[in-house]
This record gives sequence, C-alpha cells and structure tokens, in this order.
Amino acid sequence: MKEKKFNELTEEEKNIIIFKGTEYPFTGKYNDFFEEGIYCCKQCGAKLYHSKDKFKSQCGWPSFDDEIKGAVRRTLDADGYRIEITCNNCGGHLGHVFEGEHLTDKNIRHCVNSISLIFKPKE
Repeated sequence: MKEKKFNELTEEEKNIIIFKGTEYPFTGKYNDFFEEGIYCCKQCGAKLYHSKDKFKSQCGWPSFDDEIKGAVRRTLDADGYRIEITCNNCGGHLGHVFEGEHLTDKNIRHCVNSISLIFKPKE
C-alpha cells in the first residue's frame, strides 16, 4: 500500500490542523476573501469547497454553506455538542459545522479556519 504524502506544516498550522486548535476570529486571510476558485486542504491538497458556496457570515472565519461531495467528514466534537469537520482524505481539522442559523437558504454554515485551507484561483 502506498504511503500518503502530506504538505509540511508550520507549528501554527499543526496546532490547528493536527491538534484541532482554532485561529483567532477575523485574523485569517480567507475571512473577507471572495475570489473565484476552489479551497483545498492545506495538509493534503484535497478539494473541499467551491468559492460559489462561500458567504459573508460576520462570524470571523470563512463560512461555506456546502462542501464538495464526499470531501468533508463530520464527527461529534470532544465537547459533545458541536460537530467537527475534517478533511475526508487526510483527517486534518477544518473547523465546525452549524445548522439552523438561517444565514443562507441551505441553512448550514461550515465555519473553517483559514489556516486549514489553500485557495486555488479559477483558471
């Protein structure tokens, strides 16, 4: 079986992606970023979100109301209340998902750490 290769992460990136930390709100480079393209996992490069599904939520982190089918795994967070979202390919921590806030028609918000993402502009 072939071993998966992952991108090398800084200590700050490891704190969020591997050890499930959270970046400070309104500090991530993709919070107020709305260019056309695809958001990928910083650790493995897997495609996670289309820019068309990103919206301005005013929560301090990039927000998406849909993911690329099969790209994101949901599990109950260690706190027992929130739903954690991770990359389905490598297990890297992305953030949390919330439902019932009525911020978009889809009524869902993927609250994602910018540091967990790499943006690839539309060609």
